[in-house]
This record gives sequence, structure tokens and C-alpha cells, in this order.
Amino acid sequence: MDTLQADIDGMLKLRTVAVVGLSDKPERASHEVAAFLQRHGHRIVPVNPNHAGDSILGERCHASLQDAARALAAEGARIDWVDIFRRSPDVPPVVDDAIAIGARGVWLQLGIVNDAAVVRAKNAGLMAVQDRCSKIESMRP
Repeated sequence: MDTLQADIDGMLKLRTVAVVGLSDKPERASHEVAAFLQRHGHRIVPVNPNHAGDSILGERCHASLQDAARALAAEGARIDWVDIFRRSPDVPPVVDDAIAIGARGVWLQLGIVNDAAVVRAKNAGLMAVQDRCSKIESMRP
């Protein structure tokens, strides 16, 4: 198995996923993907500063990954991986935050590519996937 497939499989086995850029609009890809993951056993942790304090998909939305990580730590849980729905140039600080909170992986959704951020994640020991959809990959046999 190649490294990319190992990272895809590895992250999809983990249960708690922070969704950075999660929209409250059901027609948006971030909402559809997060709802799918939630229906398939993942705990979704919404991260979107525009909706901090609101509920999205029944979960409290956080302003930042750090805020989300602190909230989960208070209940004895942690963020396993970070599903990123942000423009490619906006990815590096999200990856830095994922590293800082001790996430085990980062996933840049379909159409989101930032090679430098992926290399940084890999160099920090994280699993990393880019330009793939976690929903589509979850549905593969």
C-alpha cells in the first residue's frame, strides 16, 4: 500500500474530526461531507470563527482549532484529524495549528492543494492528504 492510501485509511479509522471551514448551509460541500462522516460514526467538531458558539450538525462550533482542542480536552477527548475546507493559500496556518494541538492528520479537501503545508505536516509526523474528498474516499470498497 502506498503512503497516500495508508494516510487515507489511517485517518478514516480515527473517530474525532475537526472540520475547519464548516458551513451551516446544508448545500455547501463542507456541510454535506461533515454530515456524511457524522452519519458514519465520526464525531464532528465544527471550526468556523463566523459561527463560533453556534450549533452545526448538533455540535458546538469553535472559533479556532485551539479553542476546539481545549473544549475537547475538558471532556477528556481530543481531535484526531483535521478536515480542511479553506482556500489553498489559507491552509498553512491551519496545518500549523493541527500540529500544535497534536492532531494525527490533516486532510485538504478536493480542489485544495498546498504542497508546502503537506510537507510540513508530514515532517511533523502527521498523516496528510490533499485534493481528495473524505466522503468519496470513505465510500470506496
